[in-house]
Amino acid sequence: MARNFPLERCRNIGIIAHIDAGKTTTTERILFYTGKTYKIGSVDDGTTVTDWMAQERERGITIVSAAVTAEWKDFQINVIDTPGHIDFTAEVQRSLRVLDGGVVVFDATQGVEPQSETVWRQADRYAVPRICFINKMDRVGASYEYSIESIRQRLGANPIPMQMPIGFEAAFEGVVDLLEMHAVYWEDDQGREMSVRPIPAAMQAEAEAARATLVERIAEVDDDLTVKFLEGEELSVEELKGGLRRAVLAGTATPVFCGTALRNKGIQLILDAVIDYLPSPLEVPAVVGIDPATGDEISRPPEDSAPLSALVFKIVTDPYVGRLAYFRVYSGTINTNQMVYNPGKGRRERIGRMVRMYADRREDVTTIGAGDIGAVLSLKETFTGDTLCDAQSQIVLETISFPEPVIMVAVEPKTSADQDKMGEALRKLSEEDPTFRVTSDEATGQTILAGMGELHLDVLVDRMLREFRVQANVGSPRVSYRETITRPAMKVDYRYVKQSGGRGMYGHVVFNMEPGERGNGVLFENKIVGGAIPLEFISPIQRGVMEAAESGVLAGYPVTDVKVTLIDGSFHEVDSNEMAFRMAAIFCFKEAFQRGGPVLLEPIMRTEVVMPEEYLGDVLGQLSARRGEIQGMEMRPGNAQAARALVPLAELFGYTTELRSATQGRGVFSMEFDHYAPVSASVQAKLLNS
Repeated sequence: MARNFPLERCRNIGIIAHIDAGKTTTTERILFYTGKTYKIGSVDDGTTVTDWMAQERERGITIVSAAVTAEWKDFQINVIDTPGHIDFTAEVQRSLRVLDGGVVVFDATQGVEPQSETVWRQADRYAVPRICFINKMDRVGASYEYSIESIRQRLGANPIPMQMPIGFEAAFEGVVDLLEMHAVYWEDDQGREMSVRPIPAAMQAEAEAARATLVERIAEVDDDLTVKFLEGEELSVEELKGGLRRAVLAGTATPVFCGTALRNKGIQLILDAVIDYLPSPLEVPAVVGIDPATGDEISRPPEDSAPLSALVFKIVTDPYVGRLAYFRVYSGTINTNQMVYNPGKGRRERIGRMVRMYADRREDVTTIGAGDIGAVLSLKETFTGDTLCDAQSQIVLETISFPEPVIMVAVEPKTSADQDKMGEALRKLSEEDPTFRVTSDEATGQTILAGMGELHLDVLVDRMLREFRVQANVGSPRVSYRETITRPAMKVDYRYVKQSGGRGMYGHVVFNMEPGERGNGVLFENKIVGGAIPLEFISPIQRGVMEAAESGVLAGYPVTDVKVTLIDGSFHEVDSNEMAFRMAAIFCFKEAFQRGGPVLLEPIMRTEVVMPEEYLGDVLGQLSARRGEIQGMEMRPGNAQAARALVPLAELFGYTTELRSATQGRGVFSMEFDHYAPVSASVQAKLLNS
């Protein structure tokens, strides 16, 4: 099937940023100017295309990433609008995994904010080339220079300003294009008509100096241009664009643009920049995966003729059509009715109806080629992070790793009829969201939901009650603690012996247990020599260790950061079996854990509070009273201060209300998970008593 657009004319981009920087508003303008919508949607009015869930429209925030396809100047642009709230960081992570480029949006009054840093680091991890858009230039306190300096200082990036704003705050009316050296104004309210005029005389000298700096900065990051620049040759606009494009693809430079999405200024120039500076699927390195048969690394070029390799990055449960799996094709093509292979599950899947997504609306397609993004209905065995490939030419692509949940809430169905409905609803929601975990508490019989934050659980519970019509009682949020040890427990010996008339049970293991490195979870190592325990019993022992680690000995929280080494043991010719060794491992683990000086760990959040300067003392007092460790402070435009601190999650419940009352509603705070740390003896005693 012929492509509508050749691969070099395709762009897969994500709109990423801190919460409330204007990502969804920017996406709405992109859809409007590319002719995909005929009316500009508004976040405040709840009429946006990409924020289509009821919860998103009510709260005015993005919760799930939404994919839309648009065309601009004979280029196809697949856009993914991602959430900004830290609770939905998994949505950003899985989107970045399949994107070729990103537009990072910053609030001109705030510059780099905490979640901006997080998404920037995630984009670094996946080597995603980026351009920056300084939004909200019309707001009081907006500062283009401050925003660019904060990108340089806090992100360690190399921002290159491509424009100069004409006017500032309420008087912002256009930009000077420093490459072409002309001024661009937006004439009508909807920003459709761009007019190109000479640079205002009052700005001419400043613009010429800024262009000279721009040329020098671009020449610095491209070897070919450096030589010409040093020899005093004039560099053409085409040469500068080519040099900057190479630098963006190499990750050594980031062009910066400005505008105001809400006032419809600057978006067309961002679309031009996406085409000029962000890569097509042909310009990113060939995807690398593992051959499941040999374990060797193999790569697949982004060509339709190559063997199929595709990554499923998102599952959505649609109430009307069922399970929808979003995927990115890296090589080959996927056609309707084709049989594909899922090497992770060892299962074949038939491709049914395929669609190109337009937020919650969809357009049927029969083929999706290399470098493109689409969705398929009713794959039974395939989940987030799974690879789809040819059965004859198998490959496993690197899966997506997600952070662990840090907060829990208990739910109970109101009636026995709701019990089954709740189980089905939670199964579907956990298939969609890899950071959402469902477990049951043996002692109370309650169902425990674990997630990334209060808002995350609030939204999931709301969806369960509303979309799936489950009647349930919901408890108060609780912190998800962890347990670990503080000292080694060596040569812990345990024999599991049961005699019951006929054949008995015999399993004997000897463990060393040591504190592990932070963030490494539970590691198991087998150091058995000389066949003291037969090889077929090693795997059940490891399973026993992992099962025991699911609930520690202090308060039943999961165990983390320990290393267990199997050093010795024995077996019985007749009575030993897998069950005996699994039970021996569980009891030996618990005994070793008791001897290792167990402690509770609590999640510590990296917190930033922004408030007017006069409230700084009160806010620092609040953070200290909540066991916060102040990391530093920084001035922000508009006489504001930003205080950064590490605060235990347990102390942040209800903090928003307290902050608002202390700052007359003018303070805002954001937080993200940083690390787990031991709780103090007094806090531990209080937790264990409760």
